[in-house]
Amino acid sequence: MAAKTQCSRCPRLVAHRLIMRKDQPTYYNAPVRAWGAVNARLLILGLAPGMHGANRTGQPFTGDASGYFLFEALERAGLASHAIPEQAKLIGSRITNVVKCLPPANLPLPVEMNTCRTYLLQEIDELWKPGVRKPRAILALGAQAYAGAAKALEVRLPKFEHGVNSEARDQLWVFGSYHPSRRNVNTGRIDMASFEDIVRRVCGVLGLDAG
Repeated sequence: MAAKTQCSRCPRLVAHRLIMRKDQPTYYNAPVRAWGAVNARLLILGLAPGMHGANRTGQPFTGDASGYFLFEALERAGLASHAIPEQAKLIGSRITNVVKCLPPANLPLPVEMNTCRTYLLQEIDELWKPGVRKPRAILALGAQAYAGAAKALEVRLPKFEHGVNSEARDQLWVFGSYHPSRRNVNTGRIDMASFEDIVRRVCGVLGLDAG
């Protein structure tokens, strides 16, 4: 579990965090830091911690169904050491969220996304700087994460759809995918084959062997 950090910039999220600490005292219940090395060339971007996932474990995309789906693909592509998130180490990849705290109903407000952007900007600065020799990529999971990446980069990206990609800055690519939520998987909106195809294309842009 990551070391806890504190942030009081968003009153609604702070209040919700206090409620969760009473309701689920064994949960992490704090802003969730990015997971993975700062020199990673791939940043995987979700929207916010899941109530019984990252809000419980303290690491993005662990502890819930979306994390198991994601890590199965990452392990096959050589981007994680194990298909089970809680047992995995990230390889050349890093995972974070647009909003670091659990929002009520899993839906952050626009003002909260704007307020939290400072942290995402820092993570993007660690991912990419002008003049980098090797390409970098952001893989945004879901339309809102994709929009969050566009706002942080201050660029206009192509309309979101599954598999969309563009070079947002020199040597910095942004890919969009449907979120691997339980609902999206159960309804067939996304399946492992279509998600692995995107991961392979990301690895191709980065010049990595996707296995």
